[in-house]
Amino acid sequence: MEKFTLRRNVLASAILAAAATTTPQALFAAEEGAIEEITVVGSRISRNSEFENATPVQVMDRESIEKSGYTNLQQLFEKHPAAGNGTFSTRGNNQDSTANGAAAVSLRGMGADATLVLINGKRVAISAFAESISTNFVDINSIPLAAVERVEILKDGASAIYGSDAVAGVVNLVLRKDFEGTEVSMDFGSAEDYSERSFSAVWGINGENSNFTVILDHSANSRLTSSERGLDTPNLKSRGGNDNRSSRGFPGSFTLSDGTTVADPSCPEERVDGGVCLYNYGPWNLLTPESERTGLLMLGRSQLNESIEFFSEIGIQHNTSVAQGAPTPLDEKAGLYVLADHPNNPFGEDVDIYRFRTVDAGARQWDIETDNLRGVFGLRGSIAEWDWEASVQRSRSESKQTGNQSQGWVRTDLLQQEINAGRYNPFGGVQNPDSIIDAITTNLVRQGKSEFTGYDFTISGDLVDTRNGTIAMATGIEYREEKVSDKPDDQFLRGLIFGTESVFAKASRDITSAYVEFAFPLPANFELSLAGRYDDYSDFGDTTNPMASLLWTANDMLSLRASWGTGFRAPSLAQVGLGPSQKSLFIEDTYGCADNITFCSSTDYTVVFTGNADLEPEESESFNIGAVFEPLEGLQLSLDYWNIVQENKIEAEPAKYLYDKYCGSQESVICDRADPLKPEHSLGPIQDIYGTYLNIGEQDVSGIDLTAVYSGLSLAGGELGLRLDYSYLAEFERVGLGSTEDPITEDLAGEYEYPQHRWTATADWSLNNFGFSAGVNYIGEFEDIPDLGVSRTDRTVNSFMTVNFQARYTGFNNMIVSLGAENLFDEDPAFAIGDGENDLYGYVQSQHDPRGRFVYGKMTYNF
Repeated sequence: MEKFTLRRNVLASAILAAAATTTPQALFAAEEGAIEEITVVGSRISRNSEFENATPVQVMDRESIEKSGYTNLQQLFEKHPAAGNGTFSTRGNNQDSTANGAAAVSLRGMGADATLVLINGKRVAISAFAESISTNFVDINSIPLAAVERVEILKDGASAIYGSDAVAGVVNLVLRKDFEGTEVSMDFGSAEDYSERSFSAVWGINGENSNFTVILDHSANSRLTSSERGLDTPNLKSRGGNDNRSSRGFPGSFTLSDGTTVADPSCPEERVDGGVCLYNYGPWNLLTPESERTGLLMLGRSQLNESIEFFSEIGIQHNTSVAQGAPTPLDEKAGLYVLADHPNNPFGEDVDIYRFRTVDAGARQWDIETDNLRGVFGLRGSIAEWDWEASVQRSRSESKQTGNQSQGWVRTDLLQQEINAGRYNPFGGVQNPDSIIDAITTNLVRQGKSEFTGYDFTISGDLVDTRNGTIAMATGIEYREEKVSDKPDDQFLRGLIFGTESVFAKASRDITSAYVEFAFPLPANFELSLAGRYDDYSDFGDTTNPMASLLWTANDMLSLRASWGTGFRAPSLAQVGLGPSQKSLFIEDTYGCADNITFCSSTDYTVVFTGNADLEPEESESFNIGAVFEPLEGLQLSLDYWNIVQENKIEAEPAKYLYDKYCGSQESVICDRADPLKPEHSLGPIQDIYGTYLNIGEQDVSGIDLTAVYSGLSLAGGELGLRLDYSYLAEFERVGLGSTEDPITEDLAGEYEYPQHRWTATADWSLNNFGFSAGVNYIGEFEDIPDLGVSRTDRTVNSFMTVNFQARYTGFNNMIVSLGAENLFDEDPAFAIGDGENDLYGYVQSQHDPRGRFVYGKMTYNF
């Protein structure tokens, strides 16, 4: 800890020295004149502007969002420099994902569960389906971009103000309100073999003391397959990578009566490896699934008397999507066999099916439907110049995944019946008749529900006048109930469905909270803010978190700021209430390979995770110090150094750790092996590996954010605005389990999926009725991960830079027309050998978008 403190002090001093002479801060230009007091995320106390905050806040208003050309929040956050590893989206969603069709944001690369997402400053229900089995998150695809007035991003820990999950920061989505008139917007865009379209309508009416606003939004996109981008093979040996083709082949492989495993005689020689027939499953995968989203939002307010106002928000969202994976992969765990008298048996003896894939049944597909409902009702007003608000909220997210007989869902008991009857031929890689496929397939359904009920009361105002100014205070209490359930089809629980991740979870909790915040004006233009929050959880106990921040306005040109606070993240409901849930992971069975060459092929094995009711909350400490400098009129610069230390981090026991510790023994109950294939062998094939979640991790993350905004420049008779947002990841030390009980420490900065440099630069020029915007998005290089079974190389994944461009015309009456392109120069994602788990096809899906050049047009009409 002494090392960390010294490093922090040295960097802080360097930043303050630089700020006093030249640079920094990431904010938008302030309007001249008096500004109405507002409350921006990061503080409960209203201030004259967002700049009067001692914590780093970035605000993206409606105009800047429209100029970006993005049509949903997923696209917007993917390009944000402060969003890193852990920001996932529908890109790359396939049948093996546990939260298909959903998207999340992860600030600072600390994971989606370390970023709190709010709507109008209030929590909402999490996604009904957790990602990666246990990562609870708010699905940003459930919030239509047409309904968003501005996006506020607090890039600092804020558990003292907002409670759990605000470890790396907070994203607050402020909805449009008090709209009058009608606005209709339509857009269409396409890339090669891919398209998107959307429509939105906003209608509002103002009464003497009231307003009612209605927002309708509909969007849809087509599917984009891996084959359409040439990213459809996991065999990267020719490019220095690994061959991650599956040993569950078509044709398959079989175990003879003497325990020998052989590939089907019809398997091409180049695909035979260690007695199994390899299979390329890549062409079945989707880069982007087909989806459709429709939302309706109604916001109203009415002045009941001079001091009390009633307000309401009602939101309804219906999303559909499709997930797809390769045909059902089967192994020896399925217990399938073929008798010697089967008419197609080429071996002349009874054989067990060792590895096989029912390609003739087609791809496994899910149809996903998600319905989100949110209602907020409340009163706000003032008493003796103190503002207060009381509200009640009820929100719910329900998701259903369904698959039918035409979507490739094979039941092993039905398949065995057809094999025994001699009607299904598992040999030769033949296509069995449709009537037989109908006999071995089934219907499936998975149902999930997340519910949130919340009550809150807040009050804020001026506490007492002093000679330095007025002491302000905000305080409040909250109560909320959270429930989540995720129930797979009974056929999963009975072990009849193979090759698909199965999740079962059920948990609930209630939380009571109280918080207070003070703003103290001090001599010499200092302002000190102190905040504290107490949370009492029904399942793990209570926690108290403080926060302190200091703002010094040196003069009209320079202000300095610093903040410190502690935070926490409660164990997710999925981590606490998870029942036996399956996840497929690629593991090389080195123990088995040394005993039997059949096990030498890399393949995916099933790891079964269960929840842990004894988990403790994660704890964190965050620190930020920075400066805002305005050397010229219209030019604003900001620089911030930030550091977040997270301890007691909840992680799943790593599969490699479980394998190394338990899979060397045939008798292990953690690593379940079937009987050895031959009497002389000591190890049988792996059936399942069992793991749970523990408080085993620690993260120490630090970096520097730089923002420069220059507005109001004159160029060629028009007005030019420039903006740069840059984020540097200085350190990302992670402590976790390795292959032994002893913890290992990794510095991930610059390593796989953790580029040290990310930035966006934008320019906007307008003249009369014309406007042009250009943007550059840059993701720096980082180390590649080659074959995980061999020694590491020094290969890097190259940087990825794309250019966006938009032209707009406002000369039509009440109409704006825009034309633009994302990735204007059609850059391909940088090649990567991959991590052997999620990135198998030559690029890193969490960092790089393989969609290519996307051209779009948009029309907005007001009347």
